[in-house]
Amino acid sequence: MNQPAAATSVTSDLLSRLQAMLGERVSAGHSLREQHGRGESWHAPQLPDLVCFPHSSDEVAAVVRVCAETGTAVIPFGSGTSLEAQVQALRGGVCIDLSQMNEVIEVNAEDMDCRVQAGVTRRQLNQYLRDTGLFFPIDPGADASLGGMTATRASGTNAVRYGTMRENVLGLTVVTASGDIIRTGTRARKSAAGYDLTRLFVGSEGTLGVITEVHLRLYGLTEAISAAIVNFPDIRSAAEATIQTIQMAIPVARIELLDSTYMRAINAYSKTDYPERDTLFLEFHGTQAGVAEQVAMFAEIARDFGGGDFQWADQESERQQLWRARHDAYYAGLAVKPGSRGYVTDVCVPISRLADCIAETQQDIAESNLFAPIVGHVGDGNFHSTVFVDPDDDDMMARVLEYDRRLVRRALDMGGTCTGEHGIGMGKLKHMRAEHGDGAVAVMQGIKQALDPQDIMNPGKVVDC
Repeated sequence: MNQPAAATSVTSDLLSRLQAMLGERVSAGHSLREQHGRGESWHAPQLPDLVCFPHSSDEVAAVVRVCAETGTAVIPFGSGTSLEAQVQALRGGVCIDLSQMNEVIEVNAEDMDCRVQAGVTRRQLNQYLRDTGLFFPIDPGADASLGGMTATRASGTNAVRYGTMRENVLGLTVVTASGDIIRTGTRARKSAAGYDLTRLFVGSEGTLGVITEVHLRLYGLTEAISAAIVNFPDIRSAAEATIQTIQMAIPVARIELLDSTYMRAINAYSKTDYPERDTLFLEFHGTQAGVAEQVAMFAEIARDFGGGDFQWADQESERQQLWRARHDAYYAGLAVKPGSRGYVTDVCVPISRLADCIAETQQDIAESNLFAPIVGHVGDGNFHSTVFVDPDDDDMMARVLEYDRRLVRRALDMGGTCTGEHGIGMGKLKHMRAEHGDGAVAVMQGIKQALDPQDIMNPGKVVDC
């Protein structure tokens, strides 16, 4: 639902107070509020009353203190690429857009770490690092802000080798619901000092505080990188090849699955000519000898499961083209169904159950008569089935919601989770109790109440209060 233009006396007072601090970097303009009332998902926009653009942690703290005094909701906003309605302003309030907090504060090349403001994007950071011999590997596809990636505990194509944001955030600067600034973690690679507050805020989706700075682990660029695609006779064969690759501890950097439906869409959208079969996209990192060994081992596995010929991309420009096609899969799907929105699922299961879960899901899609191609970061058991829908078609939405319920139930029954990387927001809130149980949800509610007693921090997300 779209809220009317902000006009209440409370909003007018807030606007005046925030303008006294930030000047023209605060706005109640409708178009700006509309831009900040939605992410990339199918959920209807829900607009904040005001949008502000701070430049420092101190300015964020000042804004939050005013909101705390007036009981006004606070919605952090990064680059707007969230997929579970994390940025929708369910109760109106103040959207804090962190995109102008885009400074790389420090790089410690010897220790392979850095500290950035929350608005720095992953591409911006890697461009900054280009002459250091270091890079930051977490790649969710979109050029998301690092603060947003931290808040949603993002993952991506490199997770099978380098982990997720959980493993790569060393510390944080956070503005709490009272407007205080706290710092978590240290530059040491491990610590046993007290509660792990860093991990508490990683994945909290703005419901416990506003992340304003992130201290990140970096990695050295490898001597050799080689990428390839290989197709399989069916999706189960591709998944089984992935399972055996992981079980044999072959250190692939990326291993992505796209079904034949997505490959057809990608060819049409990206003007490529890949075989339109169930396909794995792979990348190998290491020394020249190490990469050659990894390639030989995987090629043997692929042959055992009916894999076809490899298409290699060794030059950087070729690799970029290959991975751009993979990252454009979502937009390729939208192009097949003009005017549609993507209802994105992202379950994750133990690697041993991956083939079963994907094959059963593919059968469910066929029986449900939905356009729901499958793509996955299958090296860590995570896959997405994106249903391209008309949100105004009530019958279709009812079928999609029932399909999503079955998919999540299937993943949970296999020991998995309702979301491997996109987070809960309000879109997956309905699955929390099925996954965690009433007792664990009650503990989460207690943490939320302790840190945000007024429930002003991104209310209505992650846990029902």
